[in-house]
Amino acid sequence: MEVIPLGKAYFRDRTINFGLKKEDRRRHVYILGKTGSGKTTLIENMIFYDINTNQGIGYLDPHGDSILRVLKFIPRQRLEDVIYFDPSDIEYPIGFNPLENVSFEQRHIVASSILSVFKKIWVDAWSARMEYILMNTLLALLEFPKTTLLDINRMLGDDQFRKTVVDNLKDPVVKAFWEKEFARYHTSFRVEAIAPIQNKVGQFIASPLIRNIIGQEKSSFDLREIMDQGKIFLANLSKGKLGEENSMLLGGLLITKFQLAAMSRVDISEDERRDFYLYIDEFQNFATESFVNILSEARKYRLNLILSHQYLDQVPESILKAVFGNVGNLLIFKCGSLDAERLEKEFVDIKSYEFINLPKFHIYAKIVVDGSPSPPFLATTFPPKEIPEISYEEEIIKLSRIKYAKNRKLVENKIFKKYKETASSEDQELAECKYCGELFWKDKNADIEICYECQEKYKEGIKLSELTSKNLDVSFKSKNPHKEEKEVDILENLLKKLKSE
Repeated sequence: MEVIPLGKAYFRDRTINFGLKKEDRRRHVYILGKTGSGKTTLIENMIFYDINTNQGIGYLDPHGDSILRVLKFIPRQRLEDVIYFDPSDIEYPIGFNPLENVSFEQRHIVASSILSVFKKIWVDAWSARMEYILMNTLLALLEFPKTTLLDINRMLGDDQFRKTVVDNLKDPVVKAFWEKEFARYHTSFRVEAIAPIQNKVGQFIASPLIRNIIGQEKSSFDLREIMDQGKIFLANLSKGKLGEENSMLLGGLLITKFQLAAMSRVDISEDERRDFYLYIDEFQNFATESFVNILSEARKYRLNLILSHQYLDQVPESILKAVFGNVGNLLIFKCGSLDAERLEKEFVDIKSYEFINLPKFHIYAKIVVDGSPSPPFLATTFPPKEIPEISYEEEIIKLSRIKYAKNRKLVENKIFKKYKETASSEDQELAECKYCGELFWKDKNADIEICYECQEKYKEGIKLSELTSKNLDVSFKSKNPHKEEKEVDILENLLKKLKSE
């Protein structure tokens, strides 16, 4: 019986350890409390437990500090399971395309979810007409291959591209909008209608940091695979580095893709659906209207949410109702007077002043035990863990760059060629050497992305460690300081063909 330990509960004159069983965690967890009350420490301790028991987890951190601490605690045996998504790592962008590989049945869900993200960010400029045009734009792009969010403005402003997309449409309603409605807009009316969308979308794609991520046609990671294989997805969405709107955009889009990945599990039985725990700190940043559906449906797909934030007014009332209606495990740290008054209704026999006066690392909890709600009780959560002597933070970052990221110049070149139509050659494309990191032109049909100079050096017998010394040397710290560090040749298999030549 798996039980994640949360702390010590007080019952009359004794204390006992308490936690949540796997079945009860499927009812989700909601954590509320002021800054400095202990929320983040609780989240981290839960994550450490999940990682060390080989669970699959995702963590969206809008501050970035906590996720860097989590990196230090990942054990050696789980390094290969980590996908570290850091959009601020501008030289090595990881691709994320929300429009990629969306089934016919999910297109309206994706379009609506993306609209919800945009609406939350552009709340002051939002209008019904803006929503109408943007919805039809997204639905059209979802039908056309190899499109990205960069194509929104292209769809609105490039007549030839728009014609190509519309000619390809099979959805009669969307096709009718573009052929019989949008095409008949008077020029001045069209400019007025699409200008707000172009301006807002343009603000995002003007940033190379965001453009190089969402402009890649193929995502670097597969969230369904991450969930099914129990991997560790860590998204550093630091508002300080990305800006608040960019952080909200990426976080909201990631949550949408997690929802779709979970729903795609309909093709396997419930017993085969591996539990996956998605931690969302400061979740009000990403709490869109689509969150109501996620909370109500995620459980049956084994997507188990852990939501945390500071005070109730941060979240729209409709979403709060969904939280209190669908979340079975409530963990409340010290909170303000207004929140305390409302929480009295959820916690029978607990008065508002008791929430207000809670010391650090103390909570009032109301949890699910064997499928049934427990009475509220007082408890303490565990303190922060000490950082281990040996950590693999640098190795994890390097591994994620190697496995999931691309060289910035390579990404920018591909985006430039796509939108400016300036390909250098029909038979060649720019590639990044997997060993030295330099860019070179390779034949499109070649499946080994290693520059010719490195290929020749390898044939001459030069060690891989010398080839990778520029930027891809990945070594692991030995637990025994007297033993030499072992070098792991991550890309050895890429040169197998060369050995036989």
